[in-house]
Amino acid sequence: MPAIVGAIKIVSVGTGSIVHVGDSIQLAPSVTAKTFAGAGSFNTGDNLRVCNMVSTTNTYDNDIADSNVVSADKAGVV
Repeated sequence: MPAIVGAIKIVSVGTGSIVHVGDSIQLAPSVTAKTFAGAGSFNTGDNLRVCNMVSTTNTYDNDIADSNVVSADKAGVV
């Protein structure tokens, strides 16, 4: 169903971002990332108390490639 969109302001667009206004069948960003973090790293909120006596993060990864992303235009899906 079409929508009427008023004025928009785009401040910045990252390399893995998609800016889309209107109807679409498929949107496929072509960027992946891997994040390593220790215990309690992604906690958010007010008055948090995190007690981690011993905390280690295993960052060993023997894979050569974790995410082999092929963009839609290179895969012939334009």
